[in-house]
Amino acid sequence: MENQFFVDSQHLSAAALEKKHRLETDPSSRKNHMEYLPGMEKIESSVCRQVMEQMERYDYSVYTAADVRAALEHETCTVEDFKALLSPAAQPFLEEMAQRARAETSKHFGNTVYLFTPLYIANYCENYCVYCGFNCYNHIQRMKLSMEQIAHEMQVIAESGMEEILILTGESRAKSDVTYIGEACRLARQYFRMVGLEIYPVNTDEYRYLHQCGADYVTVFQETYDTDKYEALHLAGHKRVWPYRFDAQERALRGGMRGVAFSALLGLSDFRKDALASALHVYYLQRKYPHAEMSLSCPRLRPIINNDKLHPLDVGEKQLCQVLCAYRIFLPFVGITVSSRESAAFRNGIVKIAATKVSAGVSTGIGDHESKYTGKESDSVQGDEQFEIDDNRSLSRMYRDIADEGLQPVLNDYLYV
Repeated sequence: MENQFFVDSQHLSAAALEKKHRLETDPSSRKNHMEYLPGMEKIESSVCRQVMEQMERYDYSVYTAADVRAALEHETCTVEDFKALLSPAAQPFLEEMAQRARAETSKHFGNTVYLFTPLYIANYCENYCVYCGFNCYNHIQRMKLSMEQIAHEMQVIAESGMEEILILTGESRAKSDVTYIGEACRLARQYFRMVGLEIYPVNTDEYRYLHQCGADYVTVFQETYDTDKYEALHLAGHKRVWPYRFDAQERALRGGMRGVAFSALLGLSDFRKDALASALHVYYLQRKYPHAEMSLSCPRLRPIINNDKLHPLDVGEKQLCQVLCAYRIFLPFVGITVSSRESAAFRNGIVKIAATKVSAGVSTGIGDHESKYTGKESDSVQGDEQFEIDDNRSLSRMYRDIADEGLQPVLNDYLYV
């Protein structure tokens, strides 16, 4: 498999360094990012075309204050209204947008906030994504948990009271194959009521297998919907294939998953266009699969290992708040997750306006929950983190803080019968 030869390397060989330099400086050495690789399932769907046509036509500079006022006055937010709410013209209306978003959130979700935690079980990766701490050329401590270690991590997390877990891996089929992930899902079912996955995209039959193993939903970050920017940021590996990643949620739904989650990593490209495309991706799939539960995340870039100067392009907290309010007004039934990438103060505020789900007790490293949750030193080797988090509150602290805001923290709202 491409890049596998140096995934395990502590130090890059001369050949690997030469290939890395060639990928960075010679675009012709890279594989076509729009062409499927062998083994990748191609589905027939019009969703991609619809999303990209809208994004490519989007000129947010043409919207005016009058357009924004009209959008806020309409009972139902149209696609054109949503475009106005994402535009710079809407920035002076942030308070009005927040009030409308808060009303929509209250109407459809009450005063509830859902809690979950991620569990990284491996950080091996075969992709070269220049903004990611796990990328295959980074000299980091790599680790893959055994089933015994996974069970121990899950037990530690479950003992904290958490009932929903999101299982993550680096994107390496060689090190974290679908069977390995499926066995982790089976283990998770013994400890948690809700199991999510954030792994490399797979085919429909593989999603069906993972669902049978116990996975409820799948999260896939498109990273950026700008195909040219995507090509420049994803230089090697299966993740480089943009259309295969785009269709991942639809394959997951065809494979029986109950829910799917979407996101762009705001700051990689033009955040207004990426926000538009993310929401439209949900919008069109929601109409095609009305039974499915869908949610949006809104992460910004965070500093990573070997690059502490990486910051989001033009996406401050005000811009992020604008995007989240626009999401809620446009897609009132969709869950919105705000991760621990953001500060405690921001998350405390946004759950009262638009967000419905937050993570707690977060670690983006491998095998370190015992030390983080209990303070005990672990004898096992630990794997490095994918990125730095900002909000490191425990479940109990997060639960208490949410309740202190007059909201109802929820650990689970789904029962299998």
